[in-house]
Amino acid sequence: MVFVLPQSDFQTRVAIQIASVVPDLNPTRTRVRMKAVTGRRATQKPSICTADELHFVHVPNSNWRLALWRYTPSPQATRRIHPLLLLSGLGTNAIGYDLAPDSSFARYMCNQGFDTWILELRGAGLSAEHNLREAKQPLITASDPLDSTPNHETNDASFIVSHFVGLQERFSTSIEDFQKQIDLVLKYSWDFDHYLEEDVPAAMEYIRTQCRPNDGKLLAIGHSMGGILLYATLSQNGNEGKNSWLASVVTLGASLDYTTSRSSLKLLLPLVDPAQALNVPVIPLGALLAALYPVASRPPYFLSWLKSQVSAQNNMHPELLEKLMLNNFCTVPAKLLLQLRTAFQKGGLCDRNGTFFYKDHLKKSNIPVLALAGDRDLICPPEAVYETIKMIPNHSASFKVFGEPSGPHYAHYDLVGGRLASHQVYPCVVEFLSRHDQA
Repeated sequence: MVFVLPQSDFQTRVAIQIASVVPDLNPTRTRVRMKAVTGRRATQKPSICTADELHFVHVPNSNWRLALWRYTPSPQATRRIHPLLLLSGLGTNAIGYDLAPDSSFARYMCNQGFDTWILELRGAGLSAEHNLREAKQPLITASDPLDSTPNHETNDASFIVSHFVGLQERFSTSIEDFQKQIDLVLKYSWDFDHYLEEDVPAAMEYIRTQCRPNDGKLLAIGHSMGGILLYATLSQNGNEGKNSWLASVVTLGASLDYTTSRSSLKLLLPLVDPAQALNVPVIPLGALLAALYPVASRPPYFLSWLKSQVSAQNNMHPELLEKLMLNNFCTVPAKLLLQLRTAFQKGGLCDRNGTFFYKDHLKKSNIPVLALAGDRDLICPPEAVYETIKMIPNHSASFKVFGEPSGPHYAHYDLVGGRLASHQVYPCVVEFLSRHDQA
């Protein structure tokens, strides 16, 4: 389904982005002066990294280094002008964009000629503090105690108890891994604005330095919180009259304002205040999901709602969904959740001071944006996506909902890794990016 945005929902652009350029030796074109950034390409990649290259970039004035997975197109691929940056969702690593050779958003974009980079934000995946050594855990699968099915002589009560025993064992194992990183956990004290003002700019500068596009710009795609970061970037730079260094943006299941929707995340909001009152520094999202998912996948399915938050029925291969649930999620700082909670309050997401509402300043951006939604996305429903994209000036905004009444349907992650995403979603994204991949 394609929705055309009404003209009345848009306001006129009031700020012009200013690009700082210096003459090149060739007088027919200009080349942007790049800022100095510190980073390097890793000489060896851990087995979990399935990209062609692994790079690390240092965040200025901090001890954080950020991992960048790079996918380099072949010489035979279509030549593209701008590199492509992929941003993941809340508490996730790069795996979600590259689940398997035949189910890889990143590899598909690379094969279309885009020099593709996935950023792992601080604390996620291979991004870690210099002075700490994180345990490099291999990919995990569902634990054996939960793989068996009950026999007919087992009553329901004992069967449920056995599931809880297996859950307890799995959660204990996950928590042990989590406790091995307790030194790092104590440093989990950042919020959304740290991502926005430090991590994303550092990664963009490094990619620009490595790829050197003539106009200094990148293409960018953000899923979930990754899309929220891109919206906030456009808002902040548009308000300040600065160049965002983005040629175009695609968001997948992302919004700055969830107040008009029935997002399932609203059910979790009552948990934020107790966590704040108890001074809980982090939420071990990865450990919790790794423990709960095997229970959600087997009878009596009392946690089956967990799967529907991620993927619509029959839209992901079961083994890929399992790999995603067990390996893609990380620990999340409570401060980050506290700031993201403002997206469910009047005015939508705001900065840490509560004075700058990102949605209000999107009208000042002139960067082309394609906002994609899934018809069965319970986390970021289509009405939430629309609530944000309608703030972009009409000439720069496009909005599309994937899913049909008779199927297939698209939930939150299906836009990235669903069975039909490579046939329906990916070509739509490539067509949009190609239109705006101009010098």
